[in-house]
Amino acid sequence: MNATHSPETSPVGKALDRVDGPLKVQGQAHYAGEFALPGLLYGSVVNSNIASGRLRSIDTRAAEAVAGVELVLTHLNRPSIAGYDKPYEDDDAADGSPFRPLYNDRILYNGQPVALVVAADPELAHYAASLITIDYEQDPHATDLQAQLEHMKKAPADLPDPRGDAQQALESAAVKVEVQYSTPAEHHNPMEPHASTVHYLQGGKLDIYDKTQGVQNCMRYLEDVFAMQGQIRILSPFVGGAFGSGLRPQYQLPLAVMAALKLKRSVRVTLKRQQMFTFGYRPPTVHRLSLGASRDGQLQAITHQTIGQTSRFEDYTENEVQWSGMLYKCPNVALDYQLVPLDVYTPLDMRAPGATTGVYALECAMDELAYAANIDPLALRQKNFTDHNANEDKPYSSKALMACYAQGAERFGWSKRDMAPRSMRDGHQLVGWGMASGIWEALQMPASAKACIDATGKLIVSSATTDIGTGTYTVMAQIAAEAMGFAMDQVEFKLGDSSLSEAPLQGGSFTVSSVGSAVQKACQELRLKLLDCVQQSPASHFSGKTTDEIDFADGWLFIREAPEHRVKLTDIAAETGALEVEVSVEPGEVRDGYATGTHSAVFVEVKVDEDTGMIKISRVVSAIAAGRVVNPKTAGNQIAGGVVWGVSQALHEETQMDHNLGRFMNHSLAEYHIPVQADIGDIDVLFVEEHDEIVNALGSKGVGEIGIVGVAAAVSNAIYHATGKRVRDLPVTLDKLL
Repeated sequence: MNATHSPETSPVGKALDRVDGPLKVQGQAHYAGEFALPGLLYGSVVNSNIASGRLRSIDTRAAEAVAGVELVLTHLNRPSIAGYDKPYEDDDAADGSPFRPLYNDRILYNGQPVALVVAADPELAHYAASLITIDYEQDPHATDLQAQLEHMKKAPADLPDPRGDAQQALESAAVKVEVQYSTPAEHHNPMEPHASTVHYLQGGKLDIYDKTQGVQNCMRYLEDVFAMQGQIRILSPFVGGAFGSGLRPQYQLPLAVMAALKLKRSVRVTLKRQQMFTFGYRPPTVHRLSLGASRDGQLQAITHQTIGQTSRFEDYTENEVQWSGMLYKCPNVALDYQLVPLDVYTPLDMRAPGATTGVYALECAMDELAYAANIDPLALRQKNFTDHNANEDKPYSSKALMACYAQGAERFGWSKRDMAPRSMRDGHQLVGWGMASGIWEALQMPASAKACIDATGKLIVSSATTDIGTGTYTVMAQIAAEAMGFAMDQVEFKLGDSSLSEAPLQGGSFTVSSVGSAVQKACQELRLKLLDCVQQSPASHFSGKTTDEIDFADGWLFIREAPEHRVKLTDIAAETGALEVEVSVEPGEVRDGYATGTHSAVFVEVKVDEDTGMIKISRVVSAIAAGRVVNPKTAGNQIAGGVVWGVSQALHEETQMDHNLGRFMNHSLAEYHIPVQADIGDIDVLFVEEHDEIVNALGSKGVGEIGIVGVAAAVSNAIYHATGKRVRDLPVTLDKLL
């Protein structure tokens, strides 16, 4: 079914401003911890300071004696909650036994919540919380991945079978590299901390404002944990960044509900910045790779083993090594993934989970192979390009990576690069040029959406997705406007409400492909319904017309070739009532025969002071192949943000742990280093043209993840080119470089 808009007039593909932008810059966008409620109480969480053991006793008397304290909640006096694993298994749960806040006296990790103090204001609650004394029985603990590698076990990951004989091919390869890389733990640290505001309603129902990437996920979790089916509604109209931290319900949510049920009052719990380090994180990893190639650079063998950490109670896995079997053409591949269980909290998906670390290792190893074979790093990747995903033995539905290479290199000026390390200078600074490929999966999940023409003739479209800052409000309105032939100011998109149509978690770069496809389909069905309404009379000018022969403009429905025959939408609504359709969309069967993915080529220039080793990122070119881009402005924002984070991964970010205590030490934005504006040079984002009629009806693949993938490797490769020193342990800090 064709869209009413022509390509020239369609809002899809236009770099439009965010429709929610004015609310945000005027301070009118309310976040989870900002909603005002009458009689609201405030909770302060008390966290354990041991990594393993149990609570011998917890003395709450001093806290309870403080005037204004309404409740001190522990495992001894909490409301009834589910007693087995299944209710705690949310939509993003790892294999194993999910964490249960305030369940019993067992301590599973340092930072575990052990009490909640509820008072009339947050400062009072924090003060009273400081008065609680706890006696622990402490057990031995282990939190150091590097020190526990002998205790690794096979990860429950879906790895492809080995192909060929990688070991024999390595032994006979003319050129080979055998290398090991490591990456540290990282924490999400969005600007908005996690918060839950529970509105206790008459009859015991709950409306909850929560920072989340899945309102229905949180609703189902709470319904199961507290046996409150049909009594909970989750609202999340705005999210101040999440990056994966909101994919699972975090512990402040059930704690706030416990307090509200216990007191029959409205309660808010907001985590402090230090407490943002007491749940999931990107896990540290160790990568062991061997690459073998012919003298002219044709890959003959790849082996890639990743070792990651997980908690004692869940087996958290990521797609770490699969990328090494799908990005390039190679006949002999062996992949392995191991986990080390430790006395820590379960890791959590963080922007491009697995690819951010796994592709970093692969792309650094490819750079080392290029130097071993004396081949230009870009030429090596071009030589080993493949249009098939050999892990699945399927062709890609589209893969414009070669265009990314060509256009990115042209924009960057790669042809002027001297390959020899330490060969390029800018005064007293060594100049390095590095590059890397990027890849991410292009998924589509089942999703639903509702489209409605109200009494004013306005199009209202809705789905229970969220907007974590990616521009969801805007791009969904663009998709709806195109599908209906409406102007943008005639469209409103509603989200962030668990009572709306079913939607998947907002993560994995599949929101546009999933919810967007449902929005498009709902609007197409609404067009049919409107046309059917005006065709009811046999004498109607619209009799026999199809939706491809009608148009919508300025609140009218009319025949495209005879615009004088028209009907006002408000007149249709007045006669029939508000017209509404709800649809559900699933991935099409045509996808089954293909692999799908987004791809990128990242080019980085660094300047390194020859004496001090100070590293400066002067410019980055990121060329992206992501199918049809709904909004180049919001998509470009996503890629630029991913580049900044990739630079941060390469040079800044590392959550450091005191293993004697099993506690993260640098748990503040003062000590957890992230880039500031002075650390980031020019970022040039370009989207190459890529048509894909297989991936989904929109032809759009999503860009949330692909922007970060490959960036850390490109930075590391540029540093080697500048200095001649290869640092294989992220982040690349001065002590390692000097």
